[in-house]
Amino acid sequence: MHQTAIDPIRFSSHRGLNRLQTLLLLGLMTGYAGFVGWMLWGPDGLWFLLVWGAFLLLFSPQLSARWVLKMYGARPVPPAQASEYHQALATLAARAGLPAAPSLWWVPSPMVNAFAVGRRDASAVAVTDGLLRTLSPRELVAVLAHETAHIAHGDLFVMSLADVISRLTSAMSFVGLVLIFLSLPQALAGGEVHWWPLILLALAPQVNLLAQLGLSRTREFDADLAAAQLTDDPQGMASALVKLERIENGFLRRIFFPGQGLPEPSWLRTHPTTRERVQRLLDLQRGRNAPWSEGYVFEPPEFPHIRVRQRPRGGWWGYWY
Repeated sequence: MHQTAIDPIRFSSHRGLNRLQTLLLLGLMTGYAGFVGWMLWGPDGLWFLLVWGAFLLLFSPQLSARWVLKMYGARPVPPAQASEYHQALATLAARAGLPAAPSLWWVPSPMVNAFAVGRRDASAVAVTDGLLRTLSPRELVAVLAHETAHIAHGDLFVMSLADVISRLTSAMSFVGLVLIFLSLPQALAGGEVHWWPLILLALAPQVNLLAQLGLSRTREFDADLAAAQLTDDPQGMASALVKLERIENGFLRRIFFPGQGLPEPSWLRTHPTTRERVQRLLDLQRGRNAPWSEGYVFEPPEFPHIRVRQRPRGGWWGYWY
């Protein structure tokens, strides 16, 4: 009988902590947005949040999923062209309890990246050409498991909800900044102006942004732990993270910041540090059984008529491969 490589006590402890942090951060963001709406318009401000929040949540996810895949120039990979990739995704989806396996998409980019879009019952996992040609089969299955975990845990909805709250808060904050500007003549004329509500309005986007970043880090931790459980292989996920960070640091980072990468405060990160993520994964390890992913031999799909982009595209909104 196969003995699990996961320590169930530590796994439950980590998962419980991550869920508590998720609830607290979402509660903080929602509460602050409600407070801002109430300061601006009283009870009507709460109705504004509720109606527009529901509207954005209803229509944004599907539009954004299609838009993201199109923006990256992703191409669907048919099962006949990469059967083992689809087999691995089907196994992971079944173990995660998904109603259907995510579709697989290939991104013609040398960057090393993967992401998931969609809903539990209709999702997609996109992987770059660079990722497929860099990671070992064991590491690639771990990354696919990580993205599958995001889908299974509803992280795509959670982060969409956080994004909607942040956008609404930013819109109301803009109104607050306009009010501050309109209040300046009254203040200069010696009139009484209540500044603290206006200052809270101006600071609202920054507060919610920090909470959103914290929420993203928490969901990444949870996806790491779930990937370890789905693959029965915490070391595979840890190995993938170490390799991805080494590639991400790149040549210039090694020159200017040898051994440590670019310094960045932990509270401004979208992802936890690799050291923290690897440590949590290795804490789960119990036993040295061979992972079920060891038998896979992946060959990256070929799209002869599509050229892998070596330089990023971009515009006023930023750059991407």
